[in-house]
Formats: sequence, C-alpha cells, structure tokens
Amino acid sequence: MRLISEAEVAAVLDPASAVDALRAAFAQHGRGQAQVLARHRATSTRGGTALAISAMGAILEADGDLPAVLGTKVYSARNGRYHFLVSLFSADTGAALATLEANEFTRLRTAAATAVAADLLALPEAKTLAVFGAGIQARAHAQALSRVRRFEQLLVCARSGAEAFAAELQAALGLPVRAVDAATAAARADVIATATRSATPLFDGGLVKPGAFVAAVGSSTRSARELDDALLARAALVVVEWHAAAQQEAGDLVLAAPVVIAPERLVELGELIVNPRPRGPQDIVVYKSVGIGLEDVALARLVAHRLGVC
Repeated sequence: MRLISEAEVAAVLDPASAVDALRAAFAQHGRGQAQVLARHRATSTRGGTALAISAMGAILEADGDLPAVLGTKVYSARNGRYHFLVSLFSADTGAALATLEANEFTRLRTAAATAVAADLLALPEAKTLAVFGAGIQARAHAQALSRVRRFEQLLVCARSGAEAFAAELQAALGLPVRAVDAATAAARADVIATATRSATPLFDGGLVKPGAFVAAVGSSTRSARELDDALLARAALVVVEWHAAAQQEAGDLVLAAPVVIAPERLVELGELIVNPRPRGPQDIVVYKSVGIGLEDVALARLVAHRLGVC
C-alpha cells in the first residue's frame, strides 16, 4: 500500500480532469452502478475544544482504464479546522491500494461537482456570476464556474474582505469583478454560488432572475441554510447529489416548509446526467450540495491511477 502525499496529489490532479472524473462517477450513480456510504460523525469536546471525526465513502465500478474500487474518506475537525484522508481498496482483491492526503482534492472536488451541475443546467448564454463568500470554496467556485461558462463579469458579496477578494479574482480570472451587496448580487446574476457559513438565508429568493442557476454549497448540516423558501418554491428543479444525504444534511431543504418542494422537482444529479430533462429559458434551477463520498473516491482513484498505483 502506498501513502500519497498532498504534493503528489497536486502534481497530477487538475481542475478539468476533476470535473470529467466526477461527471463519470455521477453518471455511474445515475445508472445504479455506484454505491455511496453515508457520512457518519462523532463529536466531543476536550478542554473547551470542539472535536469531530467523520467518515464517508463509495464503491465505483471500473471505467475505461480506471479499475473498480472501494474507498473511504475520514477526516478530523478541531475547532472548525479540518484534515482529510482517503483510503482506496481494490474491488478485485479487497487489498488496500493507497491512502491519500486529501486536503487538496477536498478543495477541488466540491467546486468540480458544482461545475458538473452548472455545465449541465446553467443557461449557455449566462454572462454574470455572483459568488457569496470570500473563503476557499468561494475562490474555488469562481474559478471552476468560469471554466464552464464565458462570464463577462463577476459579483462578490461577503461579510468581510469583499473588496480585496474582488481584486484577487479580477487578477486571477481576467474578468471585471465588483464587490456588491446581497440584493444586487441575487438580482443581477445568471449563475449564483453560495459558499458561506451562514445559518440563515443570504438573500430574498424573489430577487433571483428567471433562468438563473443557483448552487448552494456552504452547509452540510441540518441546522443551517443559505437559500430561502421563496427561491425553492420558484425553482423548476432542485438538484441534489444523493437523496439520502440531502434528506439528512441539507438544511436548505430540511428547514423548508413541507409544501415548498414538490417531490417531482427534487432530482439527483446523476439521474439528470443519464436522462436529461428539458430546461426552459425562464426556469430557475437550484443545486444543493452537501458533499458525498462518491466525489472523494472518484478523485482518489484518478490520482492513484495517474501515479501508477492502480
């Protein structure tokens, strides 16, 4: 078994390949070929320090040159700071193949999964991107979404550091970037990504323009939400990675009023990849991500294969 370092992951994993790998993994899931292990958490406190240990995973069938694997992701949290590992096993022999330091592709995988959804569901002519937040995932989403749509401008809304973040993104992406308030970002954007730690909705969903694609990725707990009932009620589709995880962890959906999301409007991303649904130009589409083990195992397998491990 091989230990794969963070530096090795960064050397062989690029954003475009991450998107391709996740699209293929979600397609497997949509066909019923991939199985997902739900996240499990244990929490404690030690000397006033908040501690948690979490685990999740997946089983993937072979895909081209990539072998069938079983994998688990485990990570610690100490006062909100995380450290991630993924272990891969051969589906053919059951033997351990590798353990990977996974901070780098945890950063990549959430934004790459959103890019898969946006490439499928955002209008091709989308011109304005709005990002809520100024942290690691906000930056990763601005970069990932800019690869799947030709935006003409980017709007940033954050409780602190918005101006500096806007300047950083403008230099990195070569697009005009402005720091704006929440109402302006919600009303003007064709694509919206929320990547915050807010426990309550960030904006009035009635402001969102018809045809917008909205990705909410900031929370994976039942008690926090970034989107309100007004937006969810307007959405023609509410797309999730996996129904079971969304029902347990997506506060945006769990905290919504019971009648807001009709069952026929709630659909898994993999199902849409395999069997696309028509999307009208005025339809609002919401993608709610909580992160599932399928994503981590798919990227770990790709990295291990590129390093000659499997």
